[in-house]
Amino acid sequence: TDVHTNEFSPLLEDYVHKYGGAQSVDEFRAFRKEGSALFARWFQLSAAERQRQRAFRPPYWVLPAANTLDLATAGLPALLYERLQEQGSDFAVVYPNFSLFPQHSGRGNLRQVLCRALNHYHADLYRPYADRLTPVAAIPLHTPQEGIEELEFAVRTLGLKTAIIPGAVRRPIRALAEKYPPEQFPEVAWHAQWLDFLAIDSEYDYDPFWAKTVELGVNPTTHTVSMGWSGRASISNYMFNHIGHFADASQAFAKALFFGGVTRRFPKLRVALLEGGASWGAEVFTHLVDRYQKRNRQSVHHYNPERIDPDVYYEFFRQFGGDLAQGRDYSREEVIQNNIGLFSRNSPRPEELDDFALADIHSIEDIRDCWVTNFYFGNEADDRTVVNAFNTRATPLNTQVNVLYSSDFGHWDVPDGDEMLFDTWQLVEEGAISAENFRHMVSEKPYEFYTANNPDFFKGTAVEQILEKAG
Repeated sequence: TDVHTNEFSPLLEDYVHKYGGAQSVDEFRAFRKEGSALFARWFQLSAAERQRQRAFRPPYWVLPAANTLDLATAGLPALLYERLQEQGSDFAVVYPNFSLFPQHSGRGNLRQVLCRALNHYHADLYRPYADRLTPVAAIPLHTPQEGIEELEFAVRTLGLKTAIIPGAVRRPIRALAEKYPPEQFPEVAWHAQWLDFLAIDSEYDYDPFWAKTVELGVNPTTHTVSMGWSGRASISNYMFNHIGHFADASQAFAKALFFGGVTRRFPKLRVALLEGGASWGAEVFTHLVDRYQKRNRQSVHHYNPERIDPDVYYEFFRQFGGDLAQGRDYSREEVIQNNIGLFSRNSPRPEELDDFALADIHSIEDIRDCWVTNFYFGNEADDRTVVNAFNTRATPLNTQVNVLYSSDFGHWDVPDGDEMLFDTWQLVEEGAISAENFRHMVSEKPYEFYTANNPDFFKGTAVEQILEKAG
């Protein structure tokens, strides 16, 4: 899973022209030349302007340039097909690099044209290699309807079997956009946005899209970035912004699906969160249980300010508060009002008390069923933090989360593609994980994820042939 490939622009432009005409080709060329407005602007600014604008440092030099064989493999499907077993894999799910960018474009027509062109391009390009390679469909989700339309086309017309979706969509903060119209204040527009995680607090109801994924047997995947978010916005250091950024973005998206009740309403939905490591999935599961036990619909009343006994509290103050009173005489009301903390004065409406209400959680077993069952956590080949994901003693109910092999071949994270699987097996040799853990990550869970809603996902592939031989 998560084998990244590069597109050949002249051929891709034919597909862009097919769906958008000559104007879309010109817009595509400009879009590609810029890299993207989000990333390109940093390189165009002086050091002083980066400081003045607080422009965060984006990725650079992301491909395995010195390893020409791997670089060519990422761009040539026939070579990837030939080398796949050499790398130790029987089958690969391919994630085209450029698919990640048009999904996040705020220009609706261009976004939809590029996604459709990309999907048709990749469906045609990889069809001769379908027994060992399958590409993902890039699905835009600025609205649920555009996502449904592209998913229908990708599956029913192109025959694609899996998809990548954005884990968040940037939207303008309407109050600020009205005061500072983007066309008049473009420098303000980027900072006057909020992140819609598609499942909680959204301006749209995405349930029809989640229902469509289940209906079509497509389990979506994502690896949305969080670089540029407030804690990952260094203007000078790419690594500062990079470490943990996939995990942060995926965590926000997964929590939105959980707290928004999506995994409760769609128990068959399966979502893979790639490249962020698997340990955070186990950690968040533990945190969810911990917070539920302290702040569920009943126990949260333990913190209700109305339960303060003012007489008892005032008596304690009189006995032990001399260093605060400094000889002055305070009434009971003054003591209570000035000594219990600001947050205790904030009381939500009764219907807003239970943060677990939309998820319809009534027990820690419900949390397990709506978190562990629905999510698969993508772990890169040499990411040693996977040890924490396999440590069931560190999670409630001794429950192990689903760990999915997320190779990231084609990017700088993998300097040598022939060593990917060995890097993971080395964790077994070192005793960090077991052979069963290894099988779980590279074989059992990938198979389980892709076939969960589509039993025929591997029909006609090398995987089916291997299973038939194994009986």
